[in-house]
Amino acid sequence: MTRRAAAFLYVFAGWTVFVWVVFIKNITKAHQFSSGFKAIHITLAIISIVFAAGCFYVVGRTRRSGRVGDGAEREPADR
Repeated sequence: MTRRAAAFLYVFAGWTVFVWVVFIKNITKAHQFSSGFKAIHITLAIISIVFAAGCFYVVGRTRRSGRVGDGAEREPADR
């Protein structure tokens, strides 16, 4: 994974979290939505936030392992 790809995934995951947190905040204060609507959309928000957290974890783990490079493929060590 290149640094550029890792940065893109970090930004994408961060934006996802931001959007869903704002959405949750807004629908919990709104009284025109039914409780079913709120429950479904909060559940979707939580699932999306968990996916974003998983993305952060995978990208962070990949970066710590040293597999982020400049995009050039490396030769296997056993060849």
